[in-house]
This record gives sequence, structure tokens and C-alpha cells, in this order.
Amino acid sequence: MTGEFDLYGVFVPCLAAWMLLAFLISLAARGILEKTGFYRLVWHRPLFDLALYVVLLGCVVSVALPLMS
Repeated sequence: MTGEFDLYGVFVPCLAAWMLLAFLISLAARGILEKTGFYRLVWHRPLFDLALYVVLLGCVVSVALPLMS
């Protein structure tokens, strides 16, 4: 296992793919949080969004690592 995958001859780090997946999940989660009015309770929205992204990235990596072995 090299930590990369081949995308039409270009080696892309797995972390880049996981980051993209976490970003797409965070977009969906932010949309849901916006529609439910949750952001009214949040003091600093950009900081909360960054923390949400980091938590989601950690979840994606922890789920994906056992699947790659």
C-alpha cells in the first residue's frame, strides 16, 4: 500500500480524495444545519464550519483506512 491511487496515470494521494469526500459531506451537513436554524445558536460560524470539516475528515479517514487494508 503506497497511500496513492492511480487516476488515469496521475498518482493522487488518498488523503486528497478523503478531503474532497469530507468537503462534500460537510456541504450537505451545513445545508441541513442552515435549514434547521442551528446556526442561530453558533457564536462563530466559520470556526464551527472548520471544526465540523475536521471532525468529518477524521470520520472519513477512520472509516476508509480499514477498507484499504
